[in-house]
Amino acid sequence: MIDLYTWTTPNGRKVSIMLEELGVEYKAHPIDISKGDQHAPDFLAIAPNNRIPAIVDQDNGLQLMESGAILMYLADKYGKFQCEGEERWRMIEWLMWQMGGIGPMLGQVHHFVKYNKGKSEYSEERYSTEAHRLYKVLNTRLEGRDFVAGEGKGEYTIADISIWPWISRFDWQEVDLNEYKNVKDWYVRIAERPGVQRGYHVPKYVNDVTMP
Repeated sequence: MIDLYTWTTPNGRKVSIMLEELGVEYKAHPIDISKGDQHAPDFLAIAPNNRIPAIVDQDNGLQLMESGAILMYLADKYGKFQCEGEERWRMIEWLMWQMGGIGPMLGQVHHFVKYNKGKSEYSEERYSTEAHRLYKVLNTRLEGRDFVAGEGKGEYTIADISIWPWISRFDWQEVDLNEYKNVKDWYVRIAERPGVQRGYHVPKYVNDVTMP
């Protein structure tokens, strides 16, 4: 059984979606970052960087933080949603792309465009421009493909699971998905999965999944 410490952010939703897709037993523990729960000593003992999500695997006592590492661990533990052979590295490549690009850069768009609009025109332009560049990269990758990794048209993996929750806030980023047809098709394809719908609302309901 997995204990999941999480909140309703893209990084948190990655892991709850993964767990729902796996169909394994888990218990979600809300860490309300708006109230500073991430700084509580009990949580810091599990996640020293005081960031959600984190897990404790009750089967072996493993404690793990960082969403990308958690996704890789769960994929290995349950043998699902990962590629084999050379394509495994392609999957990891796009997972790292999300961790190093999509997450940090779209997070800055949220900060400056969604929450602090008008305070720094330079920052709004800088990060919005980078957001569109990243959308173009993803759109190009998805040309003729259903998913970002895997042979042929691809297969649904932790690479998709890591990227999708960030794209699900396209409205916060003031991005029109109609400008990125491949991304839009991929986004809807994943949004319609029952496990994604369930995982999106962990640890609590905030809003329906935004559809373009």
